[in-house]
Amino acid sequence: MEGKKKLTLADAILIVSGSMIGSGIFIVSAGMAQTVAGSGWLLLLWLISGIITVFAALSYGELAGMFPHAGGQYVYLKEAYNPLVGFVYGWTLFLVVQSGTIAAVAVAFAKFAAVLYPPFSEKHILLDLGFLHISAAQLLGIFSIFVLTLINSRGIHYGKIIVRIFSSAKIIALFGIIILGLFFFRQADVWNANFADPWRQMSLIKDASGHWNWQTLSTIGLMSALGTALVGSLFSSDAWNNVTFISGDIDNPKRNIPLSLFIGTLIVTVLYLLANMAYLSLLPLVGDPNGLTVHAQGIQFAANERVGTAAATIIFGSLATIVMAILIMVSTFSCNNGIVLSSVRVYQAMAKDGLFFDRMKEDNQHGVPGFALWIQFIWAALLCLSGQYGALLDYVMFAVMLFYILTIAGIFILRKNRPEAERPYRAFGYPVIPVIYIVFATLFCLNLLITKSENSIPGLIIVLLGIPVYYIWRWVKK
Repeated sequence: MEGKKKLTLADAILIVSGSMIGSGIFIVSAGMAQTVAGSGWLLLLWLISGIITVFAALSYGELAGMFPHAGGQYVYLKEAYNPLVGFVYGWTLFLVVQSGTIAAVAVAFAKFAAVLYPPFSEKHILLDLGFLHISAAQLLGIFSIFVLTLINSRGIHYGKIIVRIFSSAKIIALFGIIILGLFFFRQADVWNANFADPWRQMSLIKDASGHWNWQTLSTIGLMSALGTALVGSLFSSDAWNNVTFISGDIDNPKRNIPLSLFIGTLIVTVLYLLANMAYLSLLPLVGDPNGLTVHAQGIQFAANERVGTAAATIIFGSLATIVMAILIMVSTFSCNNGIVLSSVRVYQAMAKDGLFFDRMKEDNQHGVPGFALWIQFIWAALLCLSGQYGALLDYVMFAVMLFYILTIAGIFILRKNRPEAERPYRAFGYPVIPVIYIVFATLFCLNLLITKSENSIPGLIIVLLGIPVYYIWRWVKK
């Protein structure tokens, strides 16, 4: 077996930030601006998402220092609670969270590749079986996952090269668009109009006939709308914990994992907030669904919700679609690399505990879990072909937040049950910051259960299905 090539602190920071920045920051602000039609609320939502994510990262640092082994959140849940809770998390991670995200991000990569080469479009149907439609975008998405799986199966060194090149490139490119938008192409009249009434309590609702109508929000209605709109910004800020999955491949993990979590989430929080300020300095927040120009459509009705492309049109003119397509292709490819690289360490840790396929626990000749990588590829590819990755991702946010709550609550449990355990890093602001996160995340999940039950309840069912699967798996193993 070739010698282990450890990931440095800089690599770990790039994995955190690279896994977080996908296509969301360039798209989700459109839907958020429809739900809460005030510029102040839009920026506040991105700020809240960032603060909450940083709070979670600061709390995770203690667990990462206590258990600097491959497996991350799976190990934390298993140690704080029991193997059942750890398995249910790993089950949800494999079935929906990571594999579904890989599929969705891969197809997003293909959709923007179609801007450069139209035959890659999702509208280009290659096979129509009635119950199943396979498009060129789906096949290109699968090919991109195959390439990343092949690269990462050759050793951590190759995955590290992708991390360094692509994550650095997209951070620099996003920062460049922010600078151009805020300082060189800023339109004072647009900015002033957007902030004339930044805290308006209004929402746009589409009725049964497809027409958009303004709705005035009560205080309770506003709180509910803010909770609903947070799904977009929180999902765009997710995947920060992927770096904990590969702790065993990181140099000095007791120090570097907590540091990378804090620095990486802070970098992305600042970039996301500045990106939305750039959007607001280039485009009107309120738009017309029938508008013919990017100004008329505004942020709310940017074509195909591509707010980033609409903003780039002000900067680059007719070249905007090409510039943004390349940026988002780099962004999504890098994002998927971080997920593909890290996720399999969770499945490997589960296999070593007898809770997944035995062959998944083995490293190949290059020192990486090759079998687990290819099983992950097969499932993500099937999700791509099914076309159901979008629906699955609607269920993800509830499940993700539920496990974050359990994990951070685990800090309190472990402090009580294992007071003697080594803690190279202690959760910043304990117990206040972890409690704030748990309260906020609980309220967020309750709001989703009430306002988005059609998404959150299936998400909860997927989680709960892991319980009988756990006992069946153990029975089969015996």
